[in-house]
Amino acid sequence: MAGQRIGYVRVSTLDQNEKRQLEGQVLDRVFMDKASGRDTARPQLTELLRFARDGDTLHSMDRLARNLDDLRALVHVLTRMGVRVEFAKEGLVFTGEDSPMANLMLSVMGAFAEFERSLIRERQREGIALAKQRGAYKGRKKTLTPERAAELVQRASSGVPKALLARDYGISRETVYQYLRHAKLD
Repeated sequence: MAGQRIGYVRVSTLDQNEKRQLEGQVLDRVFMDKASGRDTARPQLTELLRFARDGDTLHSMDRLARNLDDLRALVHVLTRMGVRVEFAKEGLVFTGEDSPMANLMLSVMGAFAEFERSLIRERQREGIALAKQRGAYKGRKKTLTPERAAELVQRASSGVPKALLARDYGISRETVYQYLRHAKLD
């Protein structure tokens, strides 16, 4: 029995066009994440790894990972499962019995993806620094209004668990702790 032809698409922001990534491919199933490629903690990638079976073919581009180690690990995991990994645009195919040249190309492709991510982060830091110098950068907008932040601090001081506060206010636990640290400084 022939396996399924699976596509994986990732875009970093909601306004990016994901349709062009697998254009021209005839696929049985497509998994799409709208998330950064900085790590592999992505819901649809996790689902893809659960779904893929021996004999399947995964079509992806350089969107699988932005880190050389992650890219190599993902390709290794998939090929050990019996999944054929094709990078359509680059014309590379990995089956687990790859030539030294194929492994070199995977490493080069992963290194370039990692390098590109580093450049993006560097440009972002430079842009923020320049905006701060001009007084145009104030940081990210606060999630909670001052009233809701005061309510959060009051509830935390009365013993409400931080995890519950995070759920109630729709923020992460780290953000809860940031509000609490800020309240102690004032």
